[in-house]
Amino acid sequence: MPFERLGLKAELVRAVSARGYAKTTPIQAKTIPLILEGRDVLAGAQTGTGKTAAFTLPLLQLLSAGNPQGRHPRALILTPTRELAAQVGESVGAYGRHLSLRHAVVYGGVGFNPQAQRLRAGVDVLVATPGRLLDHLSQRTLNLSHVEILVLDEADRMLDMGFIHDIRKVLAVMPKKRQNLMFSATYSEEIKKLADGLLHLPALVEVARQSQDAELVEQRVHKVDKERKRELLSHLIGSGDWRQVLVFTRTKHGANRLAEQLGQDGIKSSAIHGNKSQSARTRALSDFKEGRIRALVATDIAARGLDISRLPHVVNFELPNVPEDYVHRIGRTGRAGEEGVALSLVASEERKLLADIERLLKRQLPSEVIPGFEPSGREEPLLKAPGRGGGRSQPGGRGGNRPPAHRAGAGGRRSGSRQHQRT
Repeated sequence: MPFERLGLKAELVRAVSARGYAKTTPIQAKTIPLILEGRDVLAGAQTGTGKTAAFTLPLLQLLSAGNPQGRHPRALILTPTRELAAQVGESVGAYGRHLSLRHAVVYGGVGFNPQAQRLRAGVDVLVATPGRLLDHLSQRTLNLSHVEILVLDEADRMLDMGFIHDIRKVLAVMPKKRQNLMFSATYSEEIKKLADGLLHLPALVEVARQSQDAELVEQRVHKVDKERKRELLSHLIGSGDWRQVLVFTRTKHGANRLAEQLGQDGIKSSAIHGNKSQSARTRALSDFKEGRIRALVATDIAARGLDISRLPHVVNFELPNVPEDYVHRIGRTGRAGEEGVALSLVASEERKLLADIERLLKRQLPSEVIPGFEPSGREEPLLKAPGRGGGRSQPGGRGGNRPPAHRAGAGGRRSGSRQHQRT
């Protein structure tokens, strides 16, 4: 459906067209009219479905038609990670370029004072991660008493990272009467509980099955001995002349080591994970998008939120411990109607993790042995996924890849059984 038929202002349609989009995605076609009506919305959508535009476009239209409240934010968009906050902020700026609305982005890992100065100058739309947002509230550099629209983006990821108490603190300082928009890739009991307490008679929108794997992604498994994975990856990149590939490892140390090894093989690479400074993460992502490096090696901190247009290849150098993370990883390619390829290099000790993934997908993934890289046939001890509770904080799980605290002591707060650091 053309964007013009959704009742969007000409200024917004012009900005969308400038980004190369002519027709809406299903989530946009279903959600935008509901938001324009002022409804609360609970939307279930995987990443890569166009959900950022689904809430950003109507949000900007509603604010542009309302009465300005001065310098305090009128819309707040909460995101779980710094990278996602930066990308949502970029979308707000791009779509609102022809409107007289101001926006700002605040997250940890970078200077506090420049953000405070930007907030004091006045903003209409604020994009933030929970930890840094609470810092600004505690330092009184931010006032949320005029918020008209609240967006929780990737709400399931925020709860999984232990931000539920932070979210509740933010909700407590906002007006009770406001429009609430909640986007989540999955519907856990925790998500339903949060939605029940947050949303008022919400419209329910779902455009993809829970944990559905991307339809436009060609998925293959290459079985190979663990010690030959790096050699096989370099062979695939070189023989296929891949110019851009996102590679996933389980650990931060593994990401650093693989990026260095690929560099030794003549493949320009960088690693991105929670122990990297924000400037290093931003630089690595920029270099990857601009083609200055061919391989970006990432932990699961990048499994959601990274928006890389037309990314052709994703490689699971190591399978994730949590099957759902496989879906989020391969969702980095095959986005917005573009086809993509997702390859998994699977050693014998990972066969249980592969079986868990295939059980989730309800199908067997095609397997291909690359000539010259045939596995030896040795049966290595099986890797076991950590439990759903405290096991996630083990180095191999997502807890080991959380963004670092931006100042000493910020990681000392606990949410439930998980200790988390401010983002």
